[in-house]
Amino acid sequence: MDKQLVEQVVTQVLDEMRMRPIPLGISNRHIHLSQQDYDRLFPGMPVTAKKNLLQPGQFAAEQTVTLAGPKGQLHNVRLLGPLRSVSQVEISRTDARTLGITAPLRMSGNLSGTPGVKLISPWAEIDLDSGLIVALRHIHMSPLDALVLRVAHGDTVSVVIEGSGRRTLFDDVAVRVAPDMRLEMHIDTDEANAAGADDPHAVAHLAPRP
Repeated sequence: MDKQLVEQVVTQVLDEMRMRPIPLGISNRHIHLSQQDYDRLFPGMPVTAKKNLLQPGQFAAEQTVTLAGPKGQLHNVRLLGPLRSVSQVEISRTDARTLGITAPLRMSGNLSGTPGVKLISPWAEIDLDSGLIVALRHIHMSPLDALVLRVAHGDTVSVVIEGSGRRTLFDDVAVRVAPDMRLEMHIDTDEANAAGADDPHAVAHLAPRP
């Protein structure tokens, strides 16, 4: 097989890989807790996994809390594990209106200047001073995925989602690359409803670059 033919085959395979659907993860409201905050809310109780998530080592826990704001409450907000160094609460814009709190649009972990919220469990209540955000839509991927898709950590891309007869273009989708990540796009419930992404046949693809 000559070099030109090999290059043609490799190019065809890579083009096909770039066109593969990106798995969609719809992020309902959830919390991440530090060990200290977890121990206060659930004293003497181990974190109990309910369901493993696609990202390796991450899981939805059995434990839930109520979020309380000036205007209302959100019940049964699930803890995602493992525990983190800093507590963080991720909600949608609709949730923020229910609580009566203006939550900024942020990348996970970027919590400087964010508002707090009250967390209520059956055993305790705590007031977080900060940590409430609406998460930026993003794509997790491995370094190999990034190489194939020709993107890098910190890039932003456009993604087309087709579901329930709707075709929605999302711009400014953040790219997050790490060796332990699997290819998956995360959007919140507001975005999923707008795009009809709750349709089991919904698919997402990187939009062609101009």
